[in-house]
Amino acid sequence: MESGVKFLLVSSEGQETAGAPKTRRARREMSMNADLGKPRELTGLQKRRALHQPELPPCLQGKAIRVEFGDSTTTIDPTCANMVAQEFPNTFGQPLVHFLKPNKMDAQANYEHPPIRVGVVFSGRQSPGGHNVIWGVYDAMKTQNLQSVLLGFIGGTEGLFANQTLEITDDALSAYRNQGGFDFLGRTVDQIHTTEQVNAAMSTCCDLDLDGLVIIGGVTSNSDAAQLAETFANHNCKTKVVGVPVSLNGDLKNQFVETTVGFDTVCKVNSQLISNVCLDAISAGKVNSIIVYHNKLGILGSLIIYLIYIISLQYYHFVRVMGWKASHVALECALQSQPNMVILGEEVAFSKLTLKEIISKICDGVQARAAQEKYHGVLLISEGLIESIPEMFALIQEINILHSNKVPENNIPSQLSPWATALYNYLPPFIRRELLLHQDSDNSAQLSQIDTEQLLAHLVEAEMNKRMKEGKYIGRKFSSVCHFFGYQARGSLPSNFDCDYAYVLGHICMHILAAGLNGYMAFATNMKEPTNKWRCAAVPLTAMMSVKRHSRSPGAVPTGKPVIHPSPVDLQGKAYALLREKASSFLLDDFYRTPGGIQFDGSGADVKPITLTVEDQDYLGDIKLLQDYLEKVRNIVKPGCSREILKAAISSMSSVKDVLKVMSAPFYAELPLFNLN
Repeated sequence: MESGVKFLLVSSEGQETAGAPKTRRARREMSMNADLGKPRELTGLQKRRALHQPELPPCLQGKAIRVEFGDSTTTIDPTCANMVAQEFPNTFGQPLVHFLKPNKMDAQANYEHPPIRVGVVFSGRQSPGGHNVIWGVYDAMKTQNLQSVLLGFIGGTEGLFANQTLEITDDALSAYRNQGGFDFLGRTVDQIHTTEQVNAAMSTCCDLDLDGLVIIGGVTSNSDAAQLAETFANHNCKTKVVGVPVSLNGDLKNQFVETTVGFDTVCKVNSQLISNVCLDAISAGKVNSIIVYHNKLGILGSLIIYLIYIISLQYYHFVRVMGWKASHVALECALQSQPNMVILGEEVAFSKLTLKEIISKICDGVQARAAQEKYHGVLLISEGLIESIPEMFALIQEINILHSNKVPENNIPSQLSPWATALYNYLPPFIRRELLLHQDSDNSAQLSQIDTEQLLAHLVEAEMNKRMKEGKYIGRKFSSVCHFFGYQARGSLPSNFDCDYAYVLGHICMHILAAGLNGYMAFATNMKEPTNKWRCAAVPLTAMMSVKRHSRSPGAVPTGKPVIHPSPVDLQGKAYALLREKASSFLLDDFYRTPGGIQFDGSGADVKPITLTVEDQDYLGDIKLLQDYLEKVRNIVKPGCSREILKAAISSMSSVKDVLKVMSAPFYAELPLFNLN
């Protein structure tokens, strides 16, 4: 019996044809009609977490907020400034904006706020704390004017395109405060950059008469937010666009953004899992001392212990964690759990290590531990490592080009170049299959589906067997167990830090919109300090943009389109230096650390990421310090000052200019994966 409902099937060329209901388009439409945003039953722990009230910095408390406009901004890479200005003429060069606690009778404080209409959408991957951004926007709006309206787009960006909304109320929010996941509104594709998508988003915002649109996501989502803001301004659309740095990868990180919402929670959950694996590995390793002791019992004792040994085989655990283009999660988890070996994609790319060289270094580490009668260990990598290996990156690029040219997966191997074919055939069959998987929504390889940890384990085992046959390695047979911690933490209850951080950013978003700003990102600095010392501000999205170069040489010409790029681990930063300092003890001494589960109360509840606390990242504070120095110089070097003072000032300023000019000189030293000395 026919239901009378017709379904559309989207062909590979994008044409809609009649067909079965289980198509991608139909699934999206059904997703948008799901029970998103409705009240739900909470467990005891969830109810207790919902009672947590995030803390606000003093500058965001109350109705009166002082808005201070700073200097106009440029780009992270000054050589890209002209290209960004050409692409974003309406939103480039806008000033940095500070939100401050007003003084009495402060003329710059905003006391009166007319009602506004704002939409909010989840665009990036689900990340713990995302719900609190919405909560922060809502509370800030209602504090300023009870008549303001906040609309959530059901089903992420697809809901934005289709104008599927839910009015956010206290009742709707009550079950999602301080909760994990993005299940309040849901999410679909993470992009708003095709002409059709941008036009659909603009049409929705105009139809709903929105004063503002808050886009919650990571690097790609905020790049799209910048393009959307520019397009809206160019078409005189009144909707102002604001971005929020929410990403579990932690790769939306620069001089403005110290960390992203969700990063702390994800690292704490993963560090607990990694430390559990470390303790499991060393527990089996302690059989050695028991064997030595019981060998004194004779044949019977030796037989018993041999059986124990067989049961208690020792393994090397290869653990892969999230981190597409950057290894921030791997670095933070390594510092928290202290596994034996850590391989960061950034150091591999910088030193141009081949796959064979990486395997050799890992095997050297295994052999060094075997010399101490240790046949267990834990190796940590990020999921983006495989793209950091030069020859693997080139192979993936060839495959991506063939995908873009609509070459069927089965035909791709036959169309690879000769050298790529040789590398492809060298790889284990399971890796070959995974490399051919269709691209993600941003046209990149599905790194989460490529079992890099299994590839390394497979090749290390082959190399160790080879060394054993050649007599270069004398020890037990190498055995491994592989793990991928990719999705286990995305829906976790957020830490106190992520709850507070997201809530604060939500408030900043509202004040950005109340000030009539377009194309900005909400951010805070000095976050290693308590919340009451945070500095709150807004930065133009264009200030974080750059254009990729195809060469690492200083004279390389930027090519491509300006976007916000993922920020890699800083190999000259204090966090990486701390890892390198401890690498030798990590490798040979089993100083495994057990951080445990996320604490919501007590002394461990407010512990922040190690990579955040060890760095000096108070950018706004540094700007204020520089402005104070410049003001002091200006007061000293006034017309009428002595010629000697004037000459000293000119000489000093000239030296400062020369120093700043060479500050970006590259660092060429080779970076070892771990120290065997």
